Amino acid sequence: MVKKDAVVNIEVGLHARPATFFIQKSNEFKSSIWVEKEERRVNAKSLLGVLSLGIVQGTTVTLIADGSDEKEAVEALAALIATSNGEL
Repeated sequence: MVKKDAVVNIEVGLHARPATFFIQKSNEFKSSIWVEKEERRVNAKSLLGVLSLGIVQGTTVTLIADGSDEKEAVEALAALIATSNGEL
């Protein structure tokens, strides 16, 4: 299991379009992936789950992955939310 804290730098946060890119990127990995914000954990492959966290710019989230490509998954997702527009 790999955990990494990351700050969301996307201007609108993880809403609508950036959240869709985040979900698509999450689904590229075999590992189970979660996003945690303030003790609340959701499946990173679930659009409704991610949107329900209400993640805005400047929020620190914890990315957690468990599986064969866990390290790659966490690094790729951290890089995605660090970009200003949420697209890679």
